[in-house]
Amino acid sequence: MAIAKEQVQQILTQNDIQSVSDLYYLMRESFKDILQELLEAEMDASLGYKKNQKGKRSTSNKRNGHSTKILKSQFGEFPVEIPRDRDSEFQPVLIPKYQRDVSEIEGKVISLYSRGMSTRDIHDQLQDLYGIEMSAEMVSRITDRILPELQEWKSRPLEPMYPFVFMDCIHYKVRDEGRIASRAAYIILGVNVSGHKELLSVTVGVNETSKFWMGMLTDLKNRGVEDVLFFCVDGLPGFKEAINAVFPQSEVQRCIVHMLRNSFKYINDNDRKEFASDFRKVYQASTEQNGLAALASLKEKWGEKYPYAISNWEENWPDLSAFFQFSNEIRRIMYTTNVIEGLNRQFRKATKTKSVFPSDRSLEKMLYLISQNVTKKWTQRYTNWDLVLGQLLIVYEKRLERYM
Repeated sequence: MAIAKEQVQQILTQNDIQSVSDLYYLMRESFKDILQELLEAEMDASLGYKKNQKGKRSTSNKRNGHSTKILKSQFGEFPVEIPRDRDSEFQPVLIPKYQRDVSEIEGKVISLYSRGMSTRDIHDQLQDLYGIEMSAEMVSRITDRILPELQEWKSRPLEPMYPFVFMDCIHYKVRDEGRIASRAAYIILGVNVSGHKELLSVTVGVNETSKFWMGMLTDLKNRGVEDVLFFCVDGLPGFKEAINAVFPQSEVQRCIVHMLRNSFKYINDNDRKEFASDFRKVYQASTEQNGLAALASLKEKWGEKYPYAISNWEENWPDLSAFFQFSNEIRRIMYTTNVIEGLNRQFRKATKTKSVFPSDRSLEKMLYLISQNVTKKWTQRYTNWDLVLGQLLIVYEKRLERYM
């Protein structure tokens, strides 16, 4: 409810506002006074008559003074007088019994935590802005309240078909029984039949193993995923074996960008520009046959000088070549895991000040909150998705049609 312009002018005239500090003090005192008047109005409504009202009353119950309660608010701490009645029937709705915080501070704590702030930083922020003391333990207890929501999100039903699923992980340090241990945050992102990105799973576990990935994929299946056309992954060990064990019909597309980075690590700076230009002919070829021909030419020119850069592509060609059968619209989606790396960058940005997390739970909690901030912006579907879906239907008609 906005204050009328005339009322604002009257407030300024009557209170001689000269600075932001004056305005803040006025708002703080006004908030307290308005809250007090609302409590008195609640008592009037409860008793059925106003204070000092004479005449016939419908109840014998009367006011019985006040009890003082210290409240926390966005304007700091201050006392309010809670009205009492003789029959102890009055239960204020505005400030329920036992409530001492009217600042919605818990929401602020969770919001700050989701942006990567440490419990110490949150304590200092609340102290500076609101004059509220909150220990690190209290911050942790407040953020723990999202754990049931997190578990519900992790077990929610998923769609039966995802044409594309991207998998990757990001590494962190966590305290484990007094020692610093490495943990991997396993991230699975899907593109559904309507062309929208969807974060399917974020799970913290031990460093990457095919066994853990297989457990993650089995969890997707248990939550309703029946089929995936393409899994787009980097070169981490165990990916392909885990995928084949759980989704044997799915094809694996290795990330071209990751492969290029691995190859270019072995190239001298003087050769890098020319080598990259020659390699572009491989992964930008119009067909797989032309791609293989370009790779053969590359080997003839550079194979003796940089044997590993070429042999790495030859050995992994079956997992690199799936995208050749499609046009550029589909290639742009599946040839790289940049879509999930973009999410990882958001995770790293928000957690860059956290060198070590106190527990696996705290890490998973923060990643979940960060992901909710990021994914709420995923409202647009992929460009030219109708064209993409049309091409997929030609190749995978029987597998896709039942989910349309």
